[in-house]
Amino acid sequence: MPRMLDVSDEVRAEIGDEEADRLLAGENAPGSYDCTSCRTPGDSEHERTSTVLFIGEETAVLAFAHSTCLPSQVVQVTEEQLQGAVRSISGDAVDLEPEKVVPEQAVLGVTSGLVLIAGELHPALVVEPTAPIVRPGATGAGDDFLPLLIEQGFMPLTELTEVPPVQHGWSVLLAMGQLHAVLQPSANGGQPVAWWQAHQPLQVTEGWRAAANKHQQVLMFAAPVGTIGRQPREDLMRDALDKAAANGKLVAAAMPLAGT
Repeated sequence: MPRMLDVSDEVRAEIGDEEADRLLAGENAPGSYDCTSCRTPGDSEHERTSTVLFIGEETAVLAFAHSTCLPSQVVQVTEEQLQGAVRSISGDAVDLEPEKVVPEQAVLGVTSGLVLIAGELHPALVVEPTAPIVRPGATGAGDDFLPLLIEQGFMPLTELTEVPPVQHGWSVLLAMGQLHAVLQPSANGGQPVAWWQAHQPLQVTEGWRAAANKHQQVLMFAAPVGTIGRQPREDLMRDALDKAAANGKLVAAAMPLAGT
């Protein structure tokens, strides 16, 4: 059955007309998939679906997304980033070079939204890994994501009633109105380094950007894998944050805004 797929000209140029036509005919595309953007289920037989091609130095991976979440596009990433991204899209990806199997590796999912605290809207980033984060050098299958952040100065939250303290030395890089990175202090005292960096700059809403410019800081919330999810609406995100805090699975910090 033909799929409701969007294959952009740039994706078609990379994968070739023959492969693109096979996808559109439904020969090499999944019916159901998990959206590579919001991580919720999609169905290419019944809803518009974008083809998103991740290209590294040696490997290319084709993933699928709701057209309302992402347009069909080519995303250039480093081979290391692609290996991490495969972990989050492996359930719905068509690997164009199946002999290049990459190991599982957690990547950080970042969602932006406005959070209401004490009657005022604050720009927020919600960070959740795609797999448990293990302390470097540790053996075992535990999840050290929150303990590692607490050691860095992040504050555990039990409820969202006040703005968390400022995390000095950290910042959120916004450039040309897009989100580029979360920066942390360098271990040797030099220029800040990226703790998280977008594969490509992320769009934020006008309201989010206005709140960031007003407060000149961004609130960052972090939770272990499977706690928050990629919520499609800010009210659902807030509900998930409140639940995570009540369950002792949320840490937070305020970070100065770098850029505009």
